[in-house]
Amino acid sequence: MKTIQGPSIHLAQFSDVAAPFNDLPSIAAWAAQLGYKAVQLPAWDERLFDVKLAAESQAYCDQVRGTLAEHGLVISELTTHIFGQLLAVHPAYDVLCDGFAPPQVRGNPAARTAWARERLLLAARASRRLGLTEMGTFSGALAWPYLFPFPQRPPGLIETAFDELARRWLPILDACDENGVNLCYEIHPSEDLHDGVTFEMFHERVGGHQRCAILFDPSHFVLQQLNYLDYLDIYKDHIRMFHVKDAEFNPSGRQGIYGGYQSWENRAGRFRSLGDGQVDFKAIFSKLTQYDYAGWATVEWECCLKHPDQGAREGVDFVNRHIIEVTDKVFDDFAGVPVDAAQLKQLLGIA
Repeated sequence: MKTIQGPSIHLAQFSDVAAPFNDLPSIAAWAAQLGYKAVQLPAWDERLFDVKLAAESQAYCDQVRGTLAEHGLVISELTTHIFGQLLAVHPAYDVLCDGFAPPQVRGNPAARTAWARERLLLAARASRRLGLTEMGTFSGALAWPYLFPFPQRPPGLIETAFDELARRWLPILDACDENGVNLCYEIHPSEDLHDGVTFEMFHERVGGHQRCAILFDPSHFVLQQLNYLDYLDIYKDHIRMFHVKDAEFNPSGRQGIYGGYQSWENRAGRFRSLGDGQVDFKAIFSKLTQYDYAGWATVEWECCLKHPDQGAREGVDFVNRHIIEVTDKVFDDFAGVPVDAAQLKQLLGIA
């Protein structure tokens, strides 16, 4: 067994135009002061990281690592969620997703997809230069609007969507393989890869690609009422990244999983800061430790009530309290006695 690494913190929800969250040295100092050991870098946020330069320049990557090292930090992983989202966009979301893309490709879905593909390839090369082995992402969504449709889905619709999704991702998975990087899809509602079945459908279509992996975030399973502990048992060999994020689900006679189009604070399913929700993190850390998960435990703050500063402060202690330092002893060794082969037979009543 291995001791889980941590705590790390995902910087995507903290990056801002105001100091100390608007450049890498300042936000690194902030994270280190709170007690984090690593940061997860969003590859799309140019205030903190230039993914194109990182793909091309080892000197730049060494500079980034050096900046973090000055504060006692390392990079746990790069994340590419925005790029992954833009690789597969249903037309219903074109206008909203254009906001994630640079001006020159807005209003042109094909150009936007090509830009996202290029960025994912750059991030794979940047990960290698940074000495990283895991990269987080979203799958994007072509079929999501048909999750619970009326009229009913026509035969072949979902199969066609997943065939196309696999076609778009296979070259990127191959590039990740060339760079020694596992591509970890965050299993997430609103993505086509949102549960175990959809991951299996995709995994089969990419030929069981050795770089096709999972970013496990139990909060998304609470919101869709999926058993996240069973999920760990089933998909333990695919899980290479871990977001420590809490959530709660409180259905009523007025609303359930779909949330009634309400704001986050008024939904039955809500993201919460660590310890404020319903996720059984003791069981999760126990299972991940038992299954030899060797990666990082990364705090991802998302809460409809608590301020991010408080969430970040409390997250350090929460992860530290849940990380299990694996034992190198068996607890009942003190009672063991040496037994030879003849005595073994005697114990079993074998003549």
